Amino acid sequence: MRVLGREDGRDGGFGDRFGDGFDARAGGGPARLGSAELGAEPGHRATLVQFSSAFCQPCRATRRILAEVAGMVEGVAHVEIDAEERLDLVRALGIEKTPTVLVLDATGRIVRRAAGMPRKVDVIAALGAAV
Repeated sequence: MRVLGREDGRDGGFGDRFGDGFDARAGGGPARLGSAELGAEPGHRATLVQFSSAFCQPCRATRRILAEVAGMVEGVAHVEIDAEERLDLVRALGIEKTPTVLVLDATGRIVRRAAGMPRKVDVIAALGAAV
């Protein structure tokens, strides 16, 4: 989905399209995501969850951005999930494209969500809602 008004043509990041949180239960999904759903240990302060697919070019750049931010902020983990391998979770959370990034707080609650490649500054700002 394209964001109207963007001059650079990129899909919107956290700052462009998403407000306060997202209730995963609206799509029938879990209210919180833990290590069982993520397939990895979440961060003790926050977790950046990236849904990717094998041939997605923006997913590669998103991976670098999220890994860099996670490395900058203590207690923040970056978890990448292959959307094709986890169709159950994709459907439960209403993921419609890759990359999609979810920001989880320390309890695993989804506090921000963005589709498309986010800007680093937007990821850092979104973490503010989680930590």
